[in-house]
Amino acid sequence: MTDRLHFILRVEGMTCDGCARHVAQALKAVPGVESAEVGDWREGTAAVVAAGTVTEEALAEAVAKAGYRAVVQAQRPLESGKQAPRSEGADFDLMTLGGGSAAFAAAIKAAELGTRVAIVEEGTIGGTCVNIGCVPSKTLIKAAEICYHAAYSHFEGMTACPPPSDWRRVVEQKDELVAQLREEKYIKLLDSYPTITLLRGHARLTGGRSVFIDGQAYTPGKILIATGSRPWAPPIPGLAEAGYLDSTDALSLPALPQTLIVIGGGAIGLELGQLFARFGVRVTLVETFPHIAAAEEPEISDALAGYLTAERVRVLTGTKIERVDRTEAVYRMAVDLNGAKQTLEAEQLLVATGRRAHTEGFGLEEAGIALGTKGEILVDRHLQTKNPDVYAAGDCIGDPMFVYVAAYAGQLAAENALTGAGRVYDLSALPRVTFTDPQLASVGLTEAQAKAEGLEVETALLPVSQVPRAQASRNPNGLIKLVRERSTLRLLGAHVLAAEAGEVIQEATLAIRFKLTTKDVIGTLHPYLTMAEGIKLAALTFSKDVTQLSCCAT
Repeated sequence: MTDRLHFILRVEGMTCDGCARHVAQALKAVPGVESAEVGDWREGTAAVVAAGTVTEEALAEAVAKAGYRAVVQAQRPLESGKQAPRSEGADFDLMTLGGGSAAFAAAIKAAELGTRVAIVEEGTIGGTCVNIGCVPSKTLIKAAEICYHAAYSHFEGMTACPPPSDWRRVVEQKDELVAQLREEKYIKLLDSYPTITLLRGHARLTGGRSVFIDGQAYTPGKILIATGSRPWAPPIPGLAEAGYLDSTDALSLPALPQTLIVIGGGAIGLELGQLFARFGVRVTLVETFPHIAAAEEPEISDALAGYLTAERVRVLTGTKIERVDRTEAVYRMAVDLNGAKQTLEAEQLLVATGRRAHTEGFGLEEAGIALGTKGEILVDRHLQTKNPDVYAAGDCIGDPMFVYVAAYAGQLAAENALTGAGRVYDLSALPRVTFTDPQLASVGLTEAQAKAEGLEVETALLPVSQVPRAQASRNPNGLIKLVRERSTLRLLGAHVLAAEAGEVIQEATLAIRFKLTTKDVIGTLHPYLTMAEGIKLAALTFSKDVTQLSCCAT
């Protein structure tokens, strides 16, 4: 029997605020109910925290006796001893500044802990990922992939997709999906949590726990800053005056340009550069570092550069950008490419040089919150700021800026803020994926990082062409590199360039998190003709020549 339960009920028949109070009183009168919150009567929902002996039938019967009808929509267990204490005299137990993934994850965790939460959002609800990041970009990337492979299969030797006549419709379909997910996963989700209140407006901290939202004062028990990030552009002479596309603009272009320069060879630049190339745009990718995907293993980066070049993307690395100018019809970029002066020209210019924390204009200094050199909020390992009543999570605390990291951080920060749980923010086994084709996925340490930590390591490098699944799929592009500790054989890092690398990397993520060895990986059964088998084959490469093994006797 679960010690305590959290119920969400749909209540029918309420017509005023008095009805909501009557329903709350009826629920609180049920033996074993610890708390009952009924939101606005128009929403028709109630939240109950009760002992594990309380049944759905008992709650529904109590509401029926009060003259209404209730149906339990959800029932979740509450961890024993984890219900948060109420903040006496506070407007809310927790207030989040921002309405993206970190804020929603925090609010849901807080609601499950039996507390009252306010989400403050002045813009579009849902944050970066669903609105202008992961969802729209991956939707267009998939459309480009389908277009490219369909064209390639019909026209032998073709290495670029012709521009689709219905590009505008592709963008519209992307926008439709974004709107659907925003409605289902954010706006409607609030209906299931009556203890979460959405407040519209701009929030500003005024010291201590005080928050002003468009002139109205609030004093929540705890505050979580989850204000996200914004695109960042480097200080290149002439760039600001010339103007440029950021990633948000690029995903909603009304028409495709004939030519495009992309500044930045990180994940965003690589994904969008290949996307537009596959839609027939002549793309030049400019990177200041010696390799694209500079944080990855050099063998992986160089291989990906080769695949992009084969698709007629011009990849320029080690490039110094001296100036950007623009006439009515064309951008001109003066560059120094390994000592040679060149001028690049294109119809459009996309700046994809990363994002920076969005922390200006929220009164953080007045609340005693310290910032880093890039504007990121400085937090301790529990995600607490210098102000003990204020926590922060998501992109506003800096890299890594991934939606799944933001959600994890939001839950952890809420639990720490409300219960003093002391959970530690741990990214030691963090997988990351760049959705190029082939995909690039990594977890753990690179060879250089492991050596910098003083570890004695050895590496294995496996061409994806040696993975039977890749051969059967006629898609042999890619590499798998593993890094392990020499003395213990413990897996330290895995780096995969392959079709569906984002799916393959999860096995390595678990192995690194639980400190498994390459022997553990080899000794685990892997289904034949899966890409995940590539991790096992790469592990075997440390001691065997896999080309001398039969296809399934590994």
